[in-house]
Amino acid sequence: MSLLKLQNGSDVRGIAVAGVPGEEVNLTPEAVSKIAYAFKAWLKNKFGKEELSLAIGRDSRISGETLVQAAIKGMKGQNTTIFNCEMASTPAMFMSTLDDEINADGAIMITASHLPFNRNGLKFFTKDGGADSKDIKAILDIAETQKPQYEDNGRVEKFDFISKYAEALVNKIKESTGEDKPFENCKIIVDAGNGAGGFFAEKVLQPLGADTEGSLYLNPDGNFPNHQPNPENQEAMDAICKGVLDSNADLGIIFDTDVDRAAVVDRNGKSINRNALIALMSAIVLKDYPNSTIVTDSVTSVGLKKFIESKGGKHHRFMRGYKNVINEAIRLNKEGTEAHLAIETSGHCALKENYFLDDGAYLVTKVLILFAELRKEGKDLEDLIGSLEEPVESIEVRGKINDQDFKAYGNQVLEDFRDYMNTVEGWSAETPNYEGVRVNCEKEEGWCLVRLSLHDPVMVINIESNLSDGCEKIEKKLFDFLSKYKALSFV
Repeated sequence: MSLLKLQNGSDVRGIAVAGVPGEEVNLTPEAVSKIAYAFKAWLKNKFGKEELSLAIGRDSRISGETLVQAAIKGMKGQNTTIFNCEMASTPAMFMSTLDDEINADGAIMITASHLPFNRNGLKFFTKDGGADSKDIKAILDIAETQKPQYEDNGRVEKFDFISKYAEALVNKIKESTGEDKPFENCKIIVDAGNGAGGFFAEKVLQPLGADTEGSLYLNPDGNFPNHQPNPENQEAMDAICKGVLDSNADLGIIFDTDVDRAAVVDRNGKSINRNALIALMSAIVLKDYPNSTIVTDSVTSVGLKKFIESKGGKHHRFMRGYKNVINEAIRLNKEGTEAHLAIETSGHCALKENYFLDDGAYLVTKVLILFAELRKEGKDLEDLIGSLEEPVESIEVRGKINDQDFKAYGNQVLEDFRDYMNTVEGWSAETPNYEGVRVNCEKEEGWCLVRLSLHDPVMVINIESNLSDGCEKIEKKLFDFLSKYKALSFV
């Protein structure tokens, strides 16, 4: 199999463990060794240097340790120092490139985020940030075309980097609050979903005085026996909401497997994720950086736009894909538009002050600083976002495109939908719009977005409405149009 088939946008992903019917292992140790060897060659070419410092870490997946050793095999060499950070987070691995001790030229995180236990993958970092899709292709091209010349020399050193990373978060909270233990007499629980985020309870919250008893699934377990480690998963959010109520906690925190995403829960057991999390982070950022632009993905609500504008900000609704959102914020800044927050409804959140790194632990750190301030005033997080208008209904529908050239077929559907939309009374195109076709539906007091998946033969429909039957009405009009496309199948 061509290694190029392992590319998934700006990551490498594949099946690393056998046992799931119909899913054959393709991310083998041999493949990982070749890819890591290619990463090292790519770095040498990029920086024009022979001596390299490299770092590698992993999440809790059952294939993680094996693939770390495979990657180390590929990166070893006479002029190479490798820091094995063992259990770590994706954001921490980027920070290893900026660390004064490791000072890594490049770093690898072995993770497949929230995907099932049998999957795994690689994320790559330099001091410039995470690798883009073109970088991944370049690395895989090298892996395909260059025969590895493995060397069994160089220095490999274990480094407990997650503790150092956690200490920096603790110090930031102390400095921002002016207190050594701002969460004394406060219960804050963490749901790590058996991923890599359990460190946050022990190494961040407890040193700041928090009682973390009642936290859930902190122990790493790559079988993920309790629930999917994913703030977008309803079962996962139900677990942390229930945990907050059962333990009478003041705040709940949930991370995905590799801690680049997060969400929070208030003391009443109400989740703050998706639009509400974006509203919360927007309020925090606009307090520090008034009038700046907030960049989000394409499926954010009308109510969120109103909220951001009510706080003095500007809402720039862009495309799905966290790298797209981050890169758009970077582009805006380069062109003179001040944008300090890039955030996706999935929980990927990147701030300009933190290298535009999508870092769930840093997101939570910013929330905790605000939480400490509000506690002194006798207020809660909900008081800050209480004016956010949430839709009455919200649904997402996915349809498979059964056509060999799915992109051409999907784009034709979108083109036809633009024409159809203009014939429906009360429907009008949202402008500006950067992905698919987004329509304001006046009679149904809502909107719909029809878009193509970024990588898969899938047509995605998002609908929101402020009427109890609004989504159903919008959906019916949509399917009156879509039913004529025989290569589109909806479940």
